[in-house]
Amino acid sequence: MSDEILRSYRLSSLEDPSDEMLYAIMKKVAESARESTKRAEEKKHEMLAIALENAKRKLNVSYE
Repeated sequence: MSDEILRSYRLSSLEDPSDEMLYAIMKKVAESARESTKRAEEKKHEMLAIALENAKRKLNVSYE
């Protein structure tokens, strides 16, 4: 199913999506969720690395 058709479709109580349309919508949602989770994990690792470096720097300054 084309991205254009998916983007133009709107869920409503007046019209049920076909099985193919529902599958395509859920597939896109799952892909988006995986990408978002991956970006969040990468950001978390970056922030933890920065926090670790800051903690190391503070410990070195405190005990010198």
